[in-house]
Amino acid sequence: MNAFSNIWKHPKTSAAGVLIAVASVAGVLSQQGITMGHAGSGTVVTLAGALATALLGLLAKDPGNTLSEPVSGAGSSQAKLGAWALIALLMPLPFMGGCSGTSVAQNIVNWTPALQSAVASVDSTGALLAPTDAPLFAAATAGFDAASTVMVAQAKAYLTNPSATTLAQLQGQVVIFQQQVNAALLQAGGIVNPASQQHAMAAIQAVGTVVSAILALVQTVSSKSAVAQMAADSTIKMAAVEPYLNETRAAAIVARHYGEPVAVARVQVAQVAQLQMQAGF
Repeated sequence: MNAFSNIWKHPKTSAAGVLIAVASVAGVLSQQGITMGHAGSGTVVTLAGALATALLGLLAKDPGNTLSEPVSGAGSSQAKLGAWALIALLMPLPFMGGCSGTSVAQNIVNWTPALQSAVASVDSTGALLAPTDAPLFAAATAGFDAASTVMVAQAKAYLTNPSATTLAQLQGQVVIFQQQVNAALLQAGGIVNPASQQHAMAAIQAVGTVVSAILALVQTVSSKSAVAQMAADSTIKMAAVEPYLNETRAAAIVARHYGEPVAVARVQVAQVAQLQMQAGF
Protein backbone atom coordinates (compact mmCIF):
# COMPACT_ATOMS: atom_id res chain seq x y z
CA MET A 1 0.00 0.00 0.00
CA ASN A 2 2.94 2.34 0.58
CA ALA A 3 3.61 2.48 -3.15
CA PHE A 4 0.05 3.59 -3.85
CA SER A 5 -0.06 6.10 -1.02
CA ASN A 6 3.20 7.63 -2.26
CA ILE A 7 1.51 8.40 -5.58
CA TRP A 8 -0.93 10.72 -3.79
CA LYS A 9 1.67 12.15 -1.43
CA HIS A 10 4.03 13.06 -4.29
CA PRO A 11 1.83 13.76 -7.34
CA LYS A 12 4.42 15.86 -9.22
CA THR A 13 7.12 13.21 -8.90
CA SER A 14 4.67 10.47 -9.91
CA ALA A 15 3.51 12.46 -12.93
CA ALA A 16 7.11 13.10 -14.01
CA GLY A 17 7.85 9.39 -13.74
CA VAL A 18 4.87 8.50 -15.93
CA LEU A 19 5.85 11.11 -18.53
CA ILE A 20 9.43 9.87 -18.63
CA ALA A 21 8.14 6.31 -19.09
CA VAL A 22 5.82 7.39 -21.93
CA ALA A 23 8.64 9.27 -23.70
CA SER A 24 11.04 6.33 -23.28
CA VAL A 25 8.53 3.73 -24.52
CA ALA A 26 7.63 5.96 -27.48
CA GLY A 27 11.31 6.18 -28.40
CA VAL A 28 11.72 2.40 -28.32
CA LEU A 29 8.53 1.81 -30.34
CA SER A 30 9.64 4.33 -32.95
CA GLN A 31 13.04 2.65 -33.24
CA GLN A 32 11.23 -0.62 -33.96
CA GLY A 33 9.07 0.99 -36.65
CA ILE A 34 5.84 0.81 -34.62
CA THR A 35 3.76 3.92 -35.41
CA MET A 36 0.19 3.14 -34.22
CA GLY A 37 -1.08 5.23 -37.10
CA HIS A 38 -0.37 8.73 -38.41
CA ALA A 39 -0.98 12.12 -36.81
CA GLY A 40 -0.51 14.90 -39.33
CA SER A 41 2.93 14.55 -40.91
CA GLY A 42 4.17 12.40 -38.02
CA THR A 43 2.93 9.34 -36.16
CA VAL A 44 0.82 8.69 -33.07
CA VAL A 45 3.89 7.31 -31.27
CA THR A 46 5.92 10.42 -32.11
CA LEU A 47 3.08 12.67 -30.96
CA ALA A 48 2.75 10.82 -27.64
CA GLY A 49 6.48 11.10 -26.98
CA ALA A 50 6.57 14.79 -27.87
CA LEU A 51 3.58 15.58 -25.64
CA ALA A 52 5.11 13.66 -22.75
CA THR A 53 8.38 15.57 -23.14
CA ALA A 54 6.57 18.91 -23.38
CA LEU A 55 4.55 18.23 -20.22
CA LEU A 56 7.69 17.09 -18.42
CA GLY A 57 9.26 20.42 -19.30
CA LEU A 58 6.31 22.25 -17.72
CA LEU A 59 6.84 20.29 -14.50
CA ALA A 60 10.56 20.95 -14.45
CA LYS A 61 12.46 23.54 -12.47
CA ASP A 62 15.91 24.15 -13.89
CA PRO A 63 18.87 24.12 -11.51
CA GLY A 64 21.16 27.11 -11.52
CA ASN A 65 24.68 27.32 -12.93
CA THR A 66 24.66 23.80 -14.31
CA LEU A 67 27.60 24.40 -16.59
CA SER A 68 29.90 25.21 -13.71
CA GLU A 69 29.22 22.02 -11.77
CA PRO A 70 32.52 20.19 -11.33
CA VAL A 71 33.23 16.64 -12.38
CA SER A 72 34.07 14.72 -9.24
CA GLY A 73 35.94 11.92 -10.93
CA ALA A 74 35.46 8.54 -12.53
CA GLY A 75 33.37 7.26 -9.65
CA SER A 76 31.03 10.23 -9.46
CA SER A 77 27.33 9.48 -9.42
CA GLN A 78 26.88 12.31 -11.91
CA ALA A 79 29.44 10.94 -14.31
CA LYS A 80 26.91 8.93 -16.25
CA LEU A 81 25.70 8.87 -19.82
CA GLY A 82 26.70 12.44 -20.50
CA ALA A 83 27.46 13.94 -23.77
CA TRP A 84 27.08 10.75 -25.65
CA ALA A 85 23.52 10.79 -25.10
CA LEU A 86 23.70 14.24 -26.13
CA ILE A 87 22.45 13.85 -28.20
CA ALA A 88 19.25 14.82 -27.01
CA LEU A 89 20.21 17.14 -29.42
CA LEU A 90 17.22 16.28 -31.09
CA MET A 91 14.89 19.03 -30.28
CA PRO A 92 11.39 17.61 -30.00
CA LEU A 93 13.02 14.21 -30.18
CA PRO A 94 13.37 14.00 -33.96
CA PHE A 95 15.12 10.68 -33.53
CA MET A 96 11.70 9.27 -32.77
CA GLY A 97 10.69 9.45 -36.41
CA GLY A 98 8.95 11.69 -38.90
CA CYS A 99 12.04 13.66 -39.98
CA SER A 100 13.17 14.17 -43.55
CA GLY A 101 16.76 13.93 -44.70
CA THR A 102 16.78 17.66 -45.36
CA SER A 103 15.54 18.60 -41.87
CA VAL A 104 18.09 16.29 -40.26
CA ALA A 105 20.83 17.75 -42.45
CA GLN A 106 19.82 21.25 -41.35
CA ASN A 107 19.86 20.11 -37.71
CA ILE A 108 23.39 18.81 -38.19
CA VAL A 109 24.56 22.05 -39.80
CA ASN A 110 22.93 24.02 -36.96
CA TRP A 111 25.27 22.21 -34.55
CA THR A 112 28.46 23.07 -36.46
CA PRO A 113 28.99 26.54 -34.88
CA ALA A 114 28.83 24.88 -31.45
CA LEU A 115 31.34 22.29 -32.64
CA GLN A 116 33.75 24.94 -33.89
CA SER A 117 33.40 26.89 -30.64
CA ALA A 118 34.02 23.77 -28.54
CA VAL A 119 37.12 22.89 -30.53
CA ALA A 120 38.41 26.46 -30.17
CA SER A 121 37.95 26.11 -26.40
CA VAL A 122 40.00 22.92 -26.48
CA ASP A 123 42.81 24.79 -28.17
CA SER A 124 42.90 27.35 -25.35
CA THR A 125 42.39 24.90 -22.47
CA GLY A 126 46.03 23.79 -22.45
CA ALA A 127 47.01 27.12 -20.88
CA LEU A 128 44.80 26.32 -17.87
CA LEU A 129 46.53 23.03 -17.10
CA ALA A 130 49.54 22.33 -14.96
CA PRO A 131 52.75 22.44 -17.06
CA THR A 132 53.26 18.70 -16.67
CA ASP A 133 49.69 17.94 -17.85
CA ALA A 134 49.49 20.23 -20.86
CA PRO A 135 51.56 18.00 -23.22
CA LEU A 136 49.36 14.95 -22.52
CA PHE A 137 46.22 17.00 -23.19
CA ALA A 138 47.67 18.48 -26.38
CA ALA A 139 48.56 15.02 -27.69
CA ALA A 140 45.12 13.62 -26.81
CA THR A 141 43.26 16.38 -28.67
CA ALA A 142 45.72 16.95 -31.54
CA GLY A 143 43.32 15.71 -34.21
CA PHE A 144 40.28 17.76 -33.17
CA ASP A 145 40.91 20.76 -35.42
CA ALA A 146 41.28 18.70 -38.60
CA ALA A 147 38.36 16.43 -37.72
CA SER A 148 36.14 19.44 -37.02
CA THR A 149 37.00 21.05 -40.34
CA VAL A 150 36.11 17.87 -42.24
CA MET A 151 32.93 17.34 -40.21
CA VAL A 152 31.62 20.84 -40.87
CA ALA A 153 32.39 20.56 -44.60
CA GLN A 154 30.65 17.19 -44.89
CA ALA A 155 27.62 18.36 -42.91
CA LYS A 156 27.19 21.29 -45.28
CA ALA A 157 27.73 19.02 -48.29
CA TYR A 158 24.99 16.69 -47.03
CA LEU A 159 22.61 19.63 -46.55
CA THR A 160 23.27 20.81 -50.10
CA ASN A 161 22.97 17.31 -51.53
CA PRO A 162 21.47 14.74 -49.10
CA SER A 163 22.49 11.78 -51.26
CA ALA A 164 23.71 8.29 -50.39
CA THR A 165 27.26 9.37 -51.20
CA THR A 166 27.34 12.44 -48.97
CA LEU A 167 25.59 10.50 -46.20
CA ALA A 168 28.18 7.72 -46.36
CA GLN A 169 30.97 10.30 -46.06
CA LEU A 170 29.26 11.87 -43.06
CA GLN A 171 28.70 8.47 -41.46
CA GLY A 172 32.38 7.65 -41.74
CA GLN A 173 33.60 11.00 -40.45
CA VAL A 174 31.30 11.16 -37.43
CA VAL A 175 32.56 7.75 -36.31
CA ILE A 176 36.19 8.83 -36.80
CA PHE A 177 35.62 11.96 -34.72
CA GLN A 178 33.66 10.04 -32.09
CA GLN A 179 36.56 7.65 -31.69
CA GLN A 180 39.04 10.51 -31.40
CA VAL A 181 36.95 12.03 -28.61
CA ASN A 182 36.60 8.71 -26.81
CA ALA A 183 40.33 8.11 -27.00
CA ALA A 184 40.99 11.64 -25.72
CA LEU A 185 38.71 11.06 -22.72
CA LEU A 186 40.57 7.89 -21.81
CA GLN A 187 43.93 9.64 -22.13
CA ALA A 188 42.76 12.64 -20.11
CA GLY A 189 41.68 10.20 -17.43
CA GLY A 190 45.38 9.70 -16.77
CA ILE A 191 45.82 13.32 -15.64
CA VAL A 192 46.47 13.21 -11.90
CA ASN A 193 46.12 16.88 -11.01
CA PRO A 194 42.39 17.35 -10.08
CA ALA A 195 42.11 20.90 -11.44
CA SER A 196 43.84 19.97 -14.70
CA GLN A 197 41.64 16.92 -15.13
CA GLN A 198 38.48 18.95 -14.55
CA HIS A 199 39.45 21.51 -17.21
CA ALA A 200 40.51 18.79 -19.64
CA MET A 201 37.38 16.68 -19.23
CA ALA A 202 35.06 19.67 -19.53
CA ALA A 203 36.69 20.78 -22.79
CA ILE A 204 36.71 17.32 -24.34
CA GLN A 205 33.15 16.57 -23.28
CA ALA A 206 31.89 19.79 -24.86
CA VAL A 207 33.26 18.56 -28.19
CA GLY A 208 31.99 15.06 -27.53
CA THR A 209 28.48 16.30 -26.79
CA VAL A 210 28.21 17.95 -30.20
CA VAL A 211 29.77 14.97 -31.98
CA SER A 212 27.35 12.65 -30.21
CA ALA A 213 24.46 14.88 -31.20
CA ILE A 214 25.50 14.72 -34.82
CA LEU A 215 25.97 10.96 -34.57
CA ALA A 216 22.43 10.60 -33.23
CA LEU A 217 21.07 12.71 -36.08
CA VAL A 218 23.00 10.72 -38.67
CA GLN A 219 21.54 7.53 -37.21
CA THR A 220 18.01 8.73 -37.91
CA VAL A 221 18.65 8.81 -41.67
CA SER A 222 20.87 5.72 -41.85
CA SER A 223 19.82 2.16 -42.67
CA LYS A 224 20.09 -0.55 -40.02
CA SER A 225 23.02 -2.10 -41.87
CA ALA A 226 24.80 1.26 -42.04
CA VAL A 227 24.29 1.87 -38.31
CA ALA A 228 25.58 -1.63 -37.58
CA GLN A 229 28.71 -0.91 -39.62
CA MET A 230 29.22 2.43 -37.86
CA ALA A 231 28.90 0.69 -34.50
CA ALA A 232 31.37 -1.98 -35.58
CA ASP A 233 33.85 0.74 -36.54
CA SER A 234 33.47 2.28 -33.07
CA THR A 235 36.02 0.19 -31.22
CA ILE A 236 36.14 2.40 -28.10
CA LYS A 237 32.63 1.93 -26.76
CA MET A 238 30.50 4.33 -24.72
CA ALA A 239 30.75 2.02 -21.72
CA ALA A 240 34.51 2.63 -21.60
CA VAL A 241 34.22 6.43 -21.41
CA GLU A 242 30.96 6.70 -19.47
CA PRO A 243 32.71 7.05 -16.08
CA TYR A 244 34.42 10.24 -17.27
CA LEU A 245 31.25 12.01 -18.41
CA ASN A 246 29.05 14.50 -16.60
CA GLU A 247 25.34 14.18 -17.43
CA THR A 248 24.49 17.58 -15.99
CA ARG A 249 27.05 19.34 -18.17
CA ALA A 250 25.87 17.51 -21.29
CA ALA A 251 22.21 18.31 -20.59
CA ALA A 252 23.07 21.97 -20.04
CA ILE A 253 24.78 22.16 -23.44
CA VAL A 254 21.80 20.57 -25.18
CA ALA A 255 19.28 22.73 -23.30
CA ARG A 256 21.16 25.90 -24.21
CA HIS A 257 21.37 24.94 -27.87
CA TYR A 258 17.66 24.19 -28.22
CA GLY A 259 16.38 26.76 -25.72
CA GLU A 260 14.59 24.12 -23.65
CA PRO A 261 14.43 23.19 -19.93
CA VAL A 262 17.40 21.26 -18.59
CA ALA A 263 15.02 18.56 -17.31
CA VAL A 264 13.85 17.90 -20.87
CA ALA A 265 17.44 17.80 -22.10
CA ARG A 266 18.30 15.25 -19.41
CA VAL A 267 15.58 12.93 -20.71
CA GLN A 268 16.81 13.36 -24.27
CA VAL A 269 20.41 12.71 -23.28
CA ALA A 270 19.43 9.55 -21.42
CA GLN A 271 17.22 8.29 -24.26
CA VAL A 272 19.86 8.82 -26.90
CA ALA A 273 22.55 7.20 -24.78
CA GLN A 274 20.37 4.16 -24.32
CA LEU A 275 19.58 3.91 -28.02
CA GLN A 276 23.22 4.28 -29.03
CA MET A 277 24.40 1.66 -26.56
CA GLN A 278 21.71 -0.70 -27.83
CA ALA A 279 23.00 -0.07 -31.36
CA GLY A 280 26.48 -1.15 -30.29
CA PHE A 281 28.29 2.17 -29.91
